[in-house]
Amino acid sequence: MVRIETRYEGDLHTSCLHEPSGCRLSTDAPRDNEGRGESFSPTDLLATALATCILTVMGIVARRHDWKLEGARALVEKHMVTEPRRRVGRLVVRVEMPAGLPVTARTVLERAAQTCPVKQSLHPDLAVELAFAWGD
Repeated sequence: MVRIETRYEGDLHTSCLHEPSGCRLSTDAPRDNEGRGESFSPTDLLATALATCILTVMGIVARRHDWKLEGARALVEKHMVTEPRRRVGRLVVRVEMPAGLPVTARTVLERAAQTCPVKQSLHPDLAVELAFAWGD
């Protein structure tokens, strides 16, 4: 169990504390939803959680095989929808892989990305488009 404390600071801002590490982050509502967009929005954190989970799970698998994953990047586009209610409708993720990985790593790492816990936790109505660019 991990505990995260979130406090509403007013003016659509929150501050969050990850109790195990003491790490902090803040959020603000986006400009298109009455905020100032001064930090990650809650839905930005959802997109960020997916990207970081994909890279982390791939990193675990790469470490087990002694494959070097340093320099890999995940770029996420978050697309909001308003009907039937405001929510994240689509996440487009492009994973850019570093050069030097063996061809045999591709299937293994792509499968790992598809099975990351965040992706598996998302509602099926949320479209996730996941693509890879291999740095050969």
